[in-house]
Amino acid sequence: MRKNARAYISLIIFMCVLIWTFFSSGQAKATTITNNHYFESVQKRLIKDGFDSEKIKTLYSRPQVSFEADGVTVFFTYSEAKVDYDQFANDWSIRKAKEFMEIHQEKLSRAESAYGVESQVITAILLVETGLGATLGERSTLNTLSTMASLVDPEVRNMFWEMIPDSKRIPRKQFEKKANRKSRWAYRELKAFLTYAYREGFDPAEIPGSIAGAIGLAQFMPSNILAYGKDGNNDGAVDLHNHADSMASIANFLKRHGWRPGISQKKAEKIIYYYNHSSYYVKTILKIANLLKA
Repeated sequence: MRKNARAYISLIIFMCVLIWTFFSSGQAKATTITNNHYFESVQKRLIKDGFDSEKIKTLYSRPQVSFEADGVTVFFTYSEAKVDYDQFANDWSIRKAKEFMEIHQEKLSRAESAYGVESQVITAILLVETGLGATLGERSTLNTLSTMASLVDPEVRNMFWEMIPDSKRIPRKQFEKKANRKSRWAYRELKAFLTYAYREGFDPAEIPGSIAGAIGLAQFMPSNILAYGKDGNNDGAVDLHNHADSMASIANFLKRHGWRPGISQKKAEKIIYYYNHSSYYVKTILKIANLLKA
C-alpha cells in the first residue's frame, strides 16, 4: 500500500511538472509572437544609420507596432501574373473613371499642365492602382516594412517560415533567397518611410498601406515618394492620400522617366513600365487611357 501511495504521489508530481512545462512553453511561444524583440536588430540599424535613438525606441514600443506575419505571407506568395487587369477596362469602370475625371477636372488639368502628362493616363493609373482611391490598403506600413526588414535575422526568418501555412509555402531554398533579397529592399524602404513621415509630420504608426508597403492613391513606395512626390494642392505637404498630391506625383514620376506630350506608343509603354514592371499592366493603362479619351 505504501509503495502504491509513493507511486501515486510520483505520478501526480510528474503530471504537475508536465502541465507546468506545457503552459510555460505555450506562454513563451505567445510572448515570442507578440513581443517586439523581433524588431531589435531593425531598431539598432536605424539608430546606427542616424535616426534619433529615443524616437525609434519609443516608436517600436507602442502597442500598435507588431510583427505583420499575415500580410507579409501574402506578399511572399503574391504573383503579378495572377492579377486580372482587364477588370478595370470594363464599361462600369470606365464610366466611373469618367465621372471621377469630371469631379477632379481642375486638379487633373493642373497636373497635366505642370508635367505634360494627359489626365487620362493619370486617371488610368489611379483606377488600376486603387480603384480611384477605393482600396488604399489597410495594413500598417510601419509594421509591414519592419517585418520584412527583420527577416535579415536568421532567427526571425526561421520563425516567420514556421508561421507560413503549408498550403502557401514556397520551397525553403527559394524562400531563403527571397527573404534575403526582400529584407534588404524593405530596410531601404523603411528608412525612406520614416524619413518621409518625420519630414511631413505624420505619425509613422498611423499610415496605412498595401501588403508591400505602398502608400496612397498612387501606391508609391516610400523611396518613390521622396524622389517623385509632389505637393499638388500647395498646402506645404506631400500627402499621397490627397487627390491633388497623388495626381501631381504620378505625373512627375512619368515626366522624370521621359514622358513628353505627343510621345509614341512604344515610348509611352517603356515609361509606364517603370511604374509597374508588367507588360500586361502597361497595356491595360494605355488601353484605359484611350477609352477615357473616347
